[in-house]
Amino acid sequence: MLSGFKRFIMKGNVVDLAVAVIMGAAFSAVIDALVKSVLMPFISLLVGEPNFDNFLAFGDIKIGVFLTALVNFLLVASAIYFVIVMPMNVLIERRNRKLDIKEKTEKEAVDPQIALLTEIRDALKATSRD
Repeated sequence: MLSGFKRFIMKGNVVDLAVAVIMGAAFSAVIDALVKSVLMPFISLLVGEPNFDNFLAFGDIKIGVFLTALVNFLLVASAIYFVIVMPMNVLIERRNRKLDIKEKTEKEAVDPQIALLTEIRDALKATSRD
């Protein structure tokens, strides 16, 4: 019973997932600081307020709270993309050029079984039209 648990815990994807969750939580503080300390003050200079919570409120229906959450989400997503994803893609591309690694083209990446099934489907469509 314990050996099965040990095998489960030591699987690569479980360990990778645990590391990803921990890194995500730690990185969340960095992105949160960027959004709250840099991007939101900049937006408040443009708009005049740090959030939209009191914007478009109809009694208990507060559309401004939703707009604030939406803007925060877009700021976090853009911060992650421009600060992490784009630089990582550039680094990966440079590494691949340095190591002369070429990305597979779409034709090379197609699974042979899928290609065969596609040919069969196309043949069946052609015979059904006749």
